[in-house]
Amino acid sequence: MAAVQVLSTEMVVPAEATPGGAVWLSNLDLAARRGYTPTVYFYRPNGEHVGFFAADAVKDSLARALVAFYPLAGRLGLDGAGRVQIDCTGEGAVFVAARSDHYALEDLMNEFVPCGEMRDLFVPPTPAPNPPCVLLLAQVTYLSCGGVVLGLALHHSVVDARSAALFVETWASVARGSTKEDAPVPPSFDHRLLAARQKRAVPYDHPEYKPEPAPVHAATAASTYASALITVSKQQVSVLRARCAGASTFRAVVALVWQCACRARGLPLDAETRLYSMIDMRPRLAPPLPQGYFGNAVIRTSTVATVGEVVSNPVDYGARRARAATSQGDDYARSLVDYLDGVDVMNLPRSGISRAHLRAISWMGMSLSDADFGWGAPAFMGPALMYYSGFVYVMNAPGKEGALTLALSLEPESMPEFRKMFAHELARLEVWYTM
Repeated sequence: MAAVQVLSTEMVVPAEATPGGAVWLSNLDLAARRGYTPTVYFYRPNGEHVGFFAADAVKDSLARALVAFYPLAGRLGLDGAGRVQIDCTGEGAVFVAARSDHYALEDLMNEFVPCGEMRDLFVPPTPAPNPPCVLLLAQVTYLSCGGVVLGLALHHSVVDARSAALFVETWASVARGSTKEDAPVPPSFDHRLLAARQKRAVPYDHPEYKPEPAPVHAATAASTYASALITVSKQQVSVLRARCAGASTFRAVVALVWQCACRARGLPLDAETRLYSMIDMRPRLAPPLPQGYFGNAVIRTSTVATVGEVVSNPVDYGARRARAATSQGDDYARSLVDYLDGVDVMNLPRSGISRAHLRAISWMGMSLSDADFGWGAPAFMGPALMYYSGFVYVMNAPGKEGALTLALSLEPESMPEFRKMFAHELARLEVWYTM
């Protein structure tokens, strides 16, 4: 097994005095997965710039970025009633500098898939995710070729993917020496914008936040999984969208993944399969949340069908079902927040999903160019780890305009058949498109 040599580990505190006190967390924050989200950014060597990802320069820019994002320098805490909050202590974020003599960047990009080994190499080890724990850990690993891997672990009770992207964008902007006029939007920490209403009303069912019924035909997805990175070309994306008329890129691609996963898993046709998704509610609320809202503003939704319906219908059937599950607005989100206010939100089900199900997440809004620290945009960005089988992240493919990268986890016995079926279906759709 490859290894990295840790050169230093230290705490980086904000470069200036920051506000104290506490940040109240909403029900959506408390309902998020309990733990850290590990991500990696790969950067090609840039010999034209002196001090490429020099540790002191990266730490300095992190310290300055933490001035605006001061809650990330705090700790997870508890209020007087035992509710989780952010204590703005200013204690700082963990920063690790490391070196790998084993990997050159191109070799790493050929070998990398999200898994425990890669997470352990390139993301700092995280503590138990309970109060009082650190909220941000960062690691810069220098590769044998001169390239760099930036690994991050952010506590999910504090940020969702869009919030994490805003922080990285701001940190990178600071590192580049951007002016205030060129800086990203400032963060907003007013989580009470997502507080429950005084008179709670729950007109919708929210099965995604309830214990899943025991599966009839399929066991719960195991934490042991096979993972893969699969590229969908610009042409293939266009073909899929044409076949799924009216569907977004995300829905069209996920519909095909859902269909091929059902087939590859060899599920009975009468088995129930559920497609889970996450919706960013920032622009859908009335009024919309501030552009820089920093916290969890995504909600889980789902649609259910039988395996027979998913595999026997054209792929646009799944896309239509996905659309029905991802079209909710303000009333649905407020219903969910009110529902969570009436349950033990700290003990919601957070384990894996049934082997018949799929959880799809869009990271298509994350721009690689926004993660340019002054030495060029990353050659790759993605999750460092998949938590269990049945996960798919849909991301923009680096350096390939209009193409996508799928980070997918399935049961080890299902992955080879999935890859074969997915490639076959894409090829078959391309033939259909040219007829």
